[in-house]
Amino acid sequence: MSSRPQPPTGPVLPGSRDTQRARTIARLASLDELEVEVEKLIAGGDGLARFEGIPIFIPRSAPGDRLRIRIVDRRPDYGRAEIVEILEPGKGRREPPCPFFGRCGGCDLQHLEDDLQVELKAAAELETLRRLGALGDDLPVRVVAGQPWAYRMRTQLHTASREGAIEVGYHSRRSSELVSVDRCPVLVPELEGLLADLPGQLTEDGPRRLDLLVGDDSALSSAPVVPGLPHGEVRLQVGDLEYQLDARCFFQAHRQLLPNLVNIVVGEWSGQEAFDLYAGVGLFSLPLARNYRRVTAVEGDRVAARFARRNARDHRFKELEVVSRAVEGWIEELPVNADRVIVDPPRSGLSRHVRGVLGTKAPTRLTYVSCHAGTLARDLRALGELYLVEELVLLDLFPQTGHMEVVAQLVRRAATRVPRAGS
Repeated sequence: MSSRPQPPTGPVLPGSRDTQRARTIARLASLDELEVEVEKLIAGGDGLARFEGIPIFIPRSAPGDRLRIRIVDRRPDYGRAEIVEILEPGKGRREPPCPFFGRCGGCDLQHLEDDLQVELKAAAELETLRRLGALGDDLPVRVVAGQPWAYRMRTQLHTASREGAIEVGYHSRRSSELVSVDRCPVLVPELEGLLADLPGQLTEDGPRRLDLLVGDDSALSSAPVVPGLPHGEVRLQVGDLEYQLDARCFFQAHRQLLPNLVNIVVGEWSGQEAFDLYAGVGLFSLPLARNYRRVTAVEGDRVAARFARRNARDHRFKELEVVSRAVEGWIEELPVNADRVIVDPPRSGLSRHVRGVLGTKAPTRLTYVSCHAGTLARDLRALGELYLVEELVLLDLFPQTGHMEVVAQLVRRAATRVPRAGS
């Protein structure tokens, strides 16, 4: 869901506000460069400035920056721009530590001091959630941050052959152009140390995308298979539970904050039956199995589901069932009034069908894990009549980028319990 203002609707009347806006838009269309001051960061990490009321979104800007910008994209209700010159820097702006920042599309906020990043991102996430999700200002909110550098234990690299040489790196911002890198300070040292030598291990007919994952004891997994690179499974300890997986599986990337995330999501609630939807390799399913008599984990990716079964078996969680099906196809099997449901969907959020079934089946407690404030806000608003949001926790799982992970704890309103069939 977009957090941008919506364009005006209805007829344009002479002398009306819409007429003035149309003139402003026409004037903006005639300008290539202009001077602006950045008001704030928005969810996703861009800075927001205004030209006679029209929002202008500027990557790699900072609140308080006075900038000369070049308009690169004009829309009826907003524009996008790039920085031509920093006329006066905002508070907290710094020289980016990585030499590839500005060209590489992996990071958005290296130009801001680490503590300020967390503060500004949290404010932007909350503004989006409150405005689009109809959440009150009195809602309890916690912010959890960890190590801002050398934290990523998994990454997706891209490759290209140029003049007979193999290059490895990341795509540039909003482009498929490859930016070749030989270092990346957000990666854990075991991964960063591979970058300089990796091109020499690849051939022209090798993969154009390479996923890498580091487990405990510096064990490496890669996908697809590349001769000379380890491609098997690795083990990861999270709290007192151990997970097995490989580079094909999704897994949260911030090594230090994984135990915090699990504790916040799972909590100390207990009961008869819980459901972990979009379960992956069982990151939340395994600890849930300690609190509930029966747990069902639903995961559409067959590789991840296979590892989830193995992880459950290794920990002897006999009452943990792993269902290898897409959530959209399984969701009708969710029983009415389940004690607990956890959802951790992709950036697109819950589909309308999944939202509808959750509203019909009405689990007592719903925990929503999200990496996209806009789609989370949309889904919370849709579920607002049925659920009360008890707490939001914002975790900075992606330092140096414009994103945060949000955990929303929801409880069904007392008056909306759904009668079971036959009761």
